[in-house]
Amino acid sequence: MDAPPEREDCNPFINVAALMYGAGVHVPEVIAHDLDRGFLLLSDLGTTTYLKALTDQNADALFSDAIDALIKWQLASREGVLPPYDEALLTRELELFPDWYMSRHLGVQPDAEQRKFLDELFASLVATSLAQPKVYVHRDYMPRNLMVSAPNPGVLDFQDAVHGPITYDVVSLFRDAFISWPEEQALDWTVRYWERAKRAGLPVGADFGAFYRDFEWMGLQRHLKVLGIFARIHYRDGKAGYLDDTPRFLTYARNVAERYVELQGLLKLFDALERRAPRTAYTF
Repeated sequence: MDAPPEREDCNPFINVAALMYGAGVHVPEVIAHDLDRGFLLLSDLGTTTYLKALTDQNADALFSDAIDALIKWQLASREGVLPPYDEALLTRELELFPDWYMSRHLGVQPDAEQRKFLDELFASLVATSLAQPKVYVHRDYMPRNLMVSAPNPGVLDFQDAVHGPITYDVVSLFRDAFISWPEEQALDWTVRYWERAKRAGLPVGADFGAFYRDFEWMGLQRHLKVLGIFARIHYRDGKAGYLDDTPRFLTYARNVAERYVELQGLLKLFDALERRAPRTAYTF
């Protein structure tokens, strides 16, 4: 790993790697490091990511392994070890949507009504997130950061880990930035996670319906954040291609908003942003 110290602090990577290893998760071993120069020597987890390997035929098996690894990670959780996924961080992430996706990408400044709606929506999403049981959160637990390896999976890109909502990594895994699955399939995998987590003693609750609502609202926070992040990567960092995946997140967000009366205002906002004809009536 080459991470210039003026741009990247390697200590979080080293610390979280130790936590994940201690939890029984397969992560790169830090063999040696020179933090003053920003170099780490790591063991190799191979070259095949889940994103590259996944097919309809092997998805159940690969995601089963990913669920088991995630549960190990969550079971190791302790308060006060990792930074909290708190109100300030959750809100700052949500503001990427109006700042970068709406204003920078679409050239639309929220009007007073839209800004009021966004403030209320963001407050609801943050409150729902903070009300969830807290565990260790990888924060980008998705197929691009999982390697096909022995033991499976190998886990990468964990340096931004925090202590926060239990559904966050589950959403990252099944509503991915770069690959979509039929909703029925993602729901089935989410049920499998919930059943195994419950048996393992994780605080997922006895009512799957309540857990799934948390999953969906947590997902909406992530979808809006990623829309902003992908726009920022394109315009600020000059990395092309990320905006090609924004329709995936708009679809995710629309599907969630369709299912909850409290989120219908988001459909109205999306219709306005996409210059679609407004519905004859939105349910509020």
